[in-house]
Amino acid sequence: MFISDLDSLPKFEKSFYKEHPDVANRSQRDVDEFRKKFEMSVQGKNIPRPVETFDEAGFPQYVLSEVKAQGFERPTAIQSQGWPMALSGRDVVGIAETGSGKTLSYCLPAIVHINAQPLLAPGDGPIVLVLAPTRELAVQIQAEITKFGKSSRIRNTCVYGGVPKGPQIRDLSRGVEVCIATPGRLIDMLEAGRTNLRRVTYLVLDEADRMLDMGFEPQIRKIISQIRPDRQTCMWSATWPKEVRQLASDFLNDYIQVNIGSMDLSANHRITQIVEVVSDFEKRDKMIKHLEKIMENRGNKCLIFTGTKRIADEITRFLRQDGWPALYYVHRIGRTGRAGAKGTAITFFTTDNSKQARDLVTILTEAKQQIDPRLAEMVRYSGGGGGGRGGYGRWGGRGGGRGRGGNYTASNAAPLGGNRRW
Repeated sequence: MFISDLDSLPKFEKSFYKEHPDVANRSQRDVDEFRKKFEMSVQGKNIPRPVETFDEAGFPQYVLSEVKAQGFERPTAIQSQGWPMALSGRDVVGIAETGSGKTLSYCLPAIVHINAQPLLAPGDGPIVLVLAPTRELAVQIQAEITKFGKSSRIRNTCVYGGVPKGPQIRDLSRGVEVCIATPGRLIDMLEAGRTNLRRVTYLVLDEADRMLDMGFEPQIRKIISQIRPDRQTCMWSATWPKEVRQLASDFLNDYIQVNIGSMDLSANHRITQIVEVVSDFEKRDKMIKHLEKIMENRGNKCLIFTGTKRIADEITRFLRQDGWPALYYVHRIGRTGRAGAKGTAITFFTTDNSKQARDLVTILTEAKQQIDPRLAEMVRYSGGGGGGRGGYGRWGGRGGGRGRGGNYTASNAAPLGGNRRW
């Protein structure tokens, strides 16, 4: 179903931002210095100024009281600029690293948006739709929506694959204002007639780069084709590659954009990255040696990353047979340095990954990280050019981890991510 006749659709409200007097009275120089301090750049027409406190954001009291009850001191950089942008009703692109507070950047404006719309009628689908790449992220988003939407009695459901559909179907049938979904399971629900997107006026694409990496572009396009074109769309991403830019160009209208941090290919400076050039048959022994060293401190935890769930399951079984208490997750290197924490990532880099050697050396040099001489030699003699995601070893993947006493990643990996992935 394609929606194109706007005249036949009911009108809705989406512009709610009123600039606080303190924000309006700041000089342009003050605004520029604030943005520079937080490595914030903006693009587009008539972009609202960033806010520096929760009170300046202009949220209704029922939202503000929930925020303050959580004990946050001040907005994060992406929230300072993202809240005014999202509350303005404009289409928004936000680029910031994992753990920067992107979720609240769109969740709180979503709550304000919902409360300005007519109540759901029987048979209505959601007002707010959030698309996310994985079950894990979808569940995290649902927790935030539940926490901050409870005072408004906003109902939500989380729709993802790998679990029975019954409870999700019941939620959708009863009616929910917010649906957080992975693309594949949502399409299943739409094709089965379990819900519809006629009421969606606030669309969020979270971790858009990762959804495209995972091959969800056809599903995303199919879903968006069923949503009214005058909706408000907010796209959030850790990186800004050409595929994400194309998606924004196709589905966002006259959008405004905020970037936190450099747009150049770079590594997360809070994460110490160690890259070891190894052969495939050395990986397992190297991994065990690192684990033994890391786990000398019993408070430490370690995440090991692979390219597929199958390999993750294989390594988990191997470790458990060897006496290690292992389980498997799905995360990225950003978990190591989440919310300002510091961490370490260890990557095993094989000759199969040589096409990515030059980009990796560039990233590590920019982040002032130590470079394995064999990695530098690979760039000099193999002609390892930039570009491409190919070249994963037998245990290919990306690294990322988090611990208590110290944060570590042991990654049986190809090139690792950071602030900016390729």
